[in-house]
Amino acid sequence: MTVDTKLETPVDTQTMEQAVLEPATLRLPAVTPPVPFPIETLVPDTRQQTPAVGQRATRSDGRLHGLGQTKYIDDITLPGMLYARIKRAGVASARIVRVDTSAAEAMPGVMAVLTGREIPVNSFGPSFQDQPVLADERVFHAGDGVAAVAAVTEQIAIDALEKIKVEYEPLPAVFDPVEAMKESAPKVHPPNSNIYATKVIKRGDLDRGFAESAHVFERQFRTQMVEHVPLEPHATLAEWDANGRVTLWTTLGRITLGRTDIARTLKMPVNRIRVVGTIVGGNFGGKNEITQEPVLALLSKKTGRPVKGVFSRREEFISSTTRHPFVMDYKTGVDKEGKIIARKVRLVLDGGAYCSWSETTLGKACILAPGPYNIDNVHVEAFVVYTNKTMTGAMRGFGAPQVCFAYESHMDDIAAALGIDPLEIRLRNVFDEGSISPTGQVLHSVVVRDSLLTAAERFGWREGRP
Repeated sequence: MTVDTKLETPVDTQTMEQAVLEPATLRLPAVTPPVPFPIETLVPDTRQQTPAVGQRATRSDGRLHGLGQTKYIDDITLPGMLYARIKRAGVASARIVRVDTSAAEAMPGVMAVLTGREIPVNSFGPSFQDQPVLADERVFHAGDGVAAVAAVTEQIAIDALEKIKVEYEPLPAVFDPVEAMKESAPKVHPPNSNIYATKVIKRGDLDRGFAESAHVFERQFRTQMVEHVPLEPHATLAEWDANGRVTLWTTLGRITLGRTDIARTLKMPVNRIRVVGTIVGGNFGGKNEITQEPVLALLSKKTGRPVKGVFSRREEFISSTTRHPFVMDYKTGVDKEGKIIARKVRLVLDGGAYCSWSETTLGKACILAPGPYNIDNVHVEAFVVYTNKTMTGAMRGFGAPQVCFAYESHMDDIAAALGIDPLEIRLRNVFDEGSISPTGQVLHSVVVRDSLLTAAERFGWREGRP
């Protein structure tokens, strides 16, 4: 046997000699020389750096929406499916003396009735767990559910609600957030105070600022409760499998948070709960927390059949979250040219019967309340309080639209009183690059002034003005 020692490629004797002479050098890792990045901001060119911007694009679900073929929860039917409805309290504040469901349970077609006593953990909420799934001992607002029915048709379920008799002992109620702050006001969740969250922001010397001001303006602004009114109301479909796991198809927007809340109320491990976020026909923040999901899950478990529940439009208004009503007191000191020297703001948020996202709303509103203006002396205090009304929660920038309405209306009042153009008084006060917010944040990429000037030019604001 012979071995062919001939190499396929010629040997580079110089390289071999270098390897022998410099073995340590060849073992060093390859180092890529640093490449400097451009410091200047690049302006995107159409169809190049950001090809989607400024171009027409087709939504992937647009065709189904246009043809009316999109399947929402109300379009889904499972074999043996039942229909659920929830009986609402109809009173703002009362103690539940007795709930009689016997007549409803005896109705043909009614498969199950559920009350608050059957909820494993009868409380939930994204911040505070202060809301009952179904009211058990007392009701806190008229939209509270006190019992639920699952029936073979939706009409039978609706009729069965009328057969449920609830005896109440009326309790004092409070509906005005400012009145609710008083020590003498009825306590929504006794013995706790109606004020359940506060925030204060201070900057500079407020008293000195007002003393140095040439003019001081004061005014109170109020906003109202607003319902989201999505085209698709809250809807849920619940079904259990043979292994004791529940699947919930729901319009819930925050399914991870909702899954945790559902697991807590059902007293089940999270891994035995599957939440399917379906195509949602409108949310706007109103579907950020659970509503009827635990109720339908328990009705489905009780009957051994799938159960679907869809809110009526009335239920959307009385039992789902709304936008916070605000009471806003503004006091602003300015010099002769309209430059803001000091601003004091007091906010009172109506949280309704439960906390929901009120803590988040309070913080956002408090931070944004002075407006996008350079003010050396600021004092903002904010409170959120319980009332016996429909609870308030997340809705499109929650906390920001209310204070924006107030501080911009206030700026218009000041401009009118001083005889200054509304655009001009804003240009004299707005944030610029490097401005410091009332909370001490140094601001970057500030384009408020540019935005105002661009909008004014396109709108023709200065045309015909002196």
